[in-house]
Amino acid sequence: MASQNSFKSILLGMQGNLLSFAMKLTLNSDEAHDLVQDTTLKALNNEEKFVDNANFKGWMMTIMRNIFINNYRKSARENTIIDTSEDLYRLNVPQDSGMETPDNAYSVSEISSIIAGFPEGFRQPFTMHVAGYKYEEISEELSMPLGTVKSRIFFTRKRLREILKDYR
Repeated sequence: MASQNSFKSILLGMQGNLLSFAMKLTLNSDEAHDLVQDTTLKALNNEEKFVDNANFKGWMMTIMRNIFINNYRKSARENTIIDTSEDLYRLNVPQDSGMETPDNAYSVSEISSIIAGFPEGFRQPFTMHVAGYKYEEISEELSMPLGTVKSRIFFTRKRLREILKDYR
């Protein structure tokens, strides 16, 4: 029983060190306090696994680091977006693009009609580039020199910006 009390007193005495380490890991006060709490709870639940002659501070810091890494990996998994659309259409669409709103759908159709009015020699390289083709692929597909492809995409983009400059 004396060992259990000394374990808890050492654990309580380390709270400042744990908080300092947690701040270095999270860079956020609230998250740091949560991490200290999770670490303390895990240490109390696994008290029997601690060996008396082991480095207590090192053991606690390892527990904290592992909890932080596991939480980070969990957060990364939860924030990963899996594109289930046909041809991975939404893979390169920014998440805040608002593609689902009627206003933005109208603007996309309006932009598409403006692009449709461009000459074929400019429209085709530009639409291929927007679709994700690389300059070299467009050059090969259209049997056009690489420099021509780049300049036509550049001038189409510039012209589109000029037409839409007042558009909001």
